[in-house]
Amino acid sequence: VQLQASGGGAVEAGGSLTLSCKASGRTFTNYGVAWFRQAPGKDREFIASIHWSGTRTFYVDSVKGRFTVSRDNVQMTAWLQMNDLKPEDSGVYICAADLAEDIAGMRYYGLSYWGKGTLVTVSS
Repeated sequence: VQLQASGGGAVEAGGSLTLSCKASGRTFTNYGVAWFRQAPGKDREFIASIHWSGTRTFYVDSVKGRFTVSRDNVQMTAWLQMNDLKPEDSGVYICAADLAEDIAGMRYYGLSYWGKGTLVTVSS
């Protein structure tokens, strides 16, 4: 699976952005998708994941209630809707995929497929 994240940009605090993670190659249907972000000088941080069926999602506390992850397996695309953005949300957002029933566990184990990131900059 090849993944490409897009949709990043510059917004003011309180604004919204929707990121896309487009898959190509082998079927996307069976793969859980996780979103990570990496701020300058910081470690990569897991923020959200979605089960292959789209029926289960998981979020870290810092984004819960503000971010929504979704997917469409026919379009082979996952999205990260980000609302009420804060300056600390700034960073490169990266999507990753792997076979995973335990979508919360996608935080911890090495994922097989990674896309190039898209930059989000939130100004105060």
